[in-house]
Amino acid sequence: MKILVIEDERKLARFIKQGLEQHGHVADLTHSGSEGLEHLAGGLYDLVLLDLMLPGQTGFEVLQNLRAFGLTVPVMILSALSEPEKVVQGLDLGAVDYLRKPFDFGELLARIRVLQRRTTTSDAVDLEVADLNMRLVLHEVWKAGTLLELTNREFALLELLMRRAGQLVTRNEIAEKVWSADYDMGSNVIEVHVYQLRKKLDAVGKTGLIETLVGRGYRLKKE
Repeated sequence: MKILVIEDERKLARFIKQGLEQHGHVADLTHSGSEGLEHLAGGLYDLVLLDLMLPGQTGFEVLQNLRAFGLTVPVMILSALSEPEKVVQGLDLGAVDYLRKPFDFGELLARIRVLQRRTTTSDAVDLEVADLNMRLVLHEVWKAGTLLELTNREFALLELLMRRAGQLVTRNEIAEKVWSADYDMGSNVIEVHVYQLRKKLDAVGKTGLIETLVGRGYRLKKE
């Protein structure tokens, strides 16, 4: 999953980001409500982890603005505010879960997995294209019966291509879904990652699954 963390306590924010990335997620950090909203307006995220006591505008105000802007990304609140009325207020404003600080990181990961299962249809828990099988919850990719070792970025890139199998996926779409909101479009990092992913896919089973459409983007063959 691509996750945006909105947390003003920088040490905690870095800890959360590191832990998420160690478990296969892609994470961006912001430290205020307005900064978080700017990231959400400019990029695609699967989940937001939101503190409530933020500078400028509170997490409650962020939730209100998200819905006012028509953004439906799931939000999980991480907050030291434990009063029942605060929990109810956050959930009523559209948050899908509320985890009180301090929290066990294993519990956070478990709640993210639950959310991932809720928001993914039963038919799409595993993605299958050609001889590729992606197990989203387990964060595994198998090709022709062989488990592939992919980086987090490679996994996210392949997931995007598999979900859009047979269709053009542009560089802009890849940048928005797989990279940070401040990604430099003049960089060749996407090409490098596609090259590395292609090498790993071509080493087992069917070859040539990833097509380059020059000047346009990439496409994963269905067969």
